[in-house]
Parts: sequence; structure tokens; C-alpha cells
Amino acid sequence: MIRGTTTLIAHLGYPTESFKAPMIYNPWFESRGIDAVVMPMGVKAEDYPEVFRSLFRLTNIRGALVTMPHKITTLGLLDEISTTATIAGSCNAVLRRPDGTLVGDMFDGAGFVRGVQRKGRDLAGARVLVVGSGGVGSAIAASLAAAGIAGIGVCDHDPAVAEALAGRLRAHYPALAVSAGSNDPAGYDVVVNATPLGMKDGDPLPMDVDRIAPGTFVGEVVMKQEHTPFLRAALEKGCPIQVGTDMLFEQIPAYLEFFGFGTTTAEELRAVARLSY
Repeated sequence: MIRGTTTLIAHLGYPTESFKAPMIYNPWFESRGIDAVVMPMGVKAEDYPEVFRSLFRLTNIRGALVTMPHKITTLGLLDEISTTATIAGSCNAVLRRPDGTLVGDMFDGAGFVRGVQRKGRDLAGARVLVVGSGGVGSAIAASLAAAGIAGIGVCDHDPAVAEALAGRLRAHYPALAVSAGSNDPAGYDVVVNATPLGMKDGDPLPMDVDRIAPGTFVGEVVMKQEHTPFLRAALEKGCPIQVGTDMLFEQIPAYLEFFGFGTTTAEELRAVARLSY
């Protein structure tokens, strides 16, 4: 029940049809008796800066979840940006402090890494390929670097974007072996699809699955369906996988702490979530 006392967390993006977060956060708020709600708000790119500034003039808003296509644009609208968001070059969470200033952070990468580690995969010293160097791919790469991997390959349909990410990683993690340009998964311990490929029927696979060795850990960020064509192909190869929503569930405790709502576990979230595909 939304009341006049309800604290608002905006969920900003476009289009909103694939949003899963409200079906996780809101049942958890209800189960804990927390008077807050995550509300999807569709905003097109050309309107976003104006809408963003106006939205944070509301007296009952605490913050926002930010998704495509606004994660990069948001950086230029904030008073303060976390180190992780700076390295990632994008932001997916905004908090309005009591004094009205806005601080941005990035939790996509933390969610992905926590999910992998909770499945028993040790990332220390691993070699990882991240295909897609946009907001989510950059965030995952930054968090993987912080987790102590030995080497990373990044690529993107725009080579300049991948090279820019590689440069940021080298600047902040000089001991990390970084390469850019190839989506060949051969020889990697972990491979990640951080592109939108899989959102639409008939999309090509993000990499050549035949080149993935059995036992390689395969991660996905697309949430439109639980097992995307890419993950189904990886399962057929005998690879352990991480579905897109795992990243979402694992990052939500960090979001809740950021917004001042306490914390929880992925298991507690899954127990009350009302997800549909």
C-alpha cells in the first residue's frame, strides 16, 4: 500500500517493460513493514536530465535505481561519485542526502562478483573475459579487478569504448594484465556476456561458445529470460553458469544499505520475490 508517508525510490530507465527490481524490492519492503516503494519511471534519453533534476525536488524521494540508457548520463548530474562508479564510467544508484546533495554509486559489478563467489568460484588469480564495455560491462570489470583477478580481456562492438575501459583499468590496477579487442573465450576461466544480446529473439550469441572449455564459469547479465540462448549453449558444454537475475539479487543488499534500509540476503529476497518472465 502506497501512502502519503511512503518513501519513494525511483527506477529510471527506458523502456520499463523488462524491469525486475520492483518485483523484488517491494515484496521485501512489505515483508519487513518498511514504508517504501520502488516505482518504475520510463524516461527517454532526450528528456532525462530535465526529468532527473525535477524528480529530486520531490520531498518524499530518497534515491533512484538507474538503468539503461541513463547510467552514463547520470554521472554528470551528481554532486559526488564513488570510486567504483568513476572506474566503471557509469552509475546505477543515486542517494539524496539530508542536505539535498546527490551521491552516485555503481553496484552491478559488486552483485556479479558476489554471485560468482557465493557459488564457490575463487576469482583470485583468474583470467576473465568481459564482452561488452558499456555501463554494466565496465562495472563488472572494475569489481572483478578489485576481487584480485590476474588478467582481463574486454571487448565491445565499438573498439574505442573497449580501449577506454582498458585504459581506466590499467590506471587504477597497474598490476592487472589487460587486453582489449577480442571476444575469443578460449583460455579464460570466467567469461561474461555484458551486452544486450539475448534481449531479442534471433540475436546472435555474444561469443563463439564452441571456443569455451567445459568447466569455464559463464555469466550473463540479460534478465529477459532465466536461461538465455547463450546460457543454454554454455550448459550444453558442461559449464557452470550465473543467470542475469543472480547479479540483481546479490547487489540488492548493497543498495539497501546505501539507501539506509538495513540489509538482507539473496535467499531472503528470493523467498518473497514475485518475479515473472
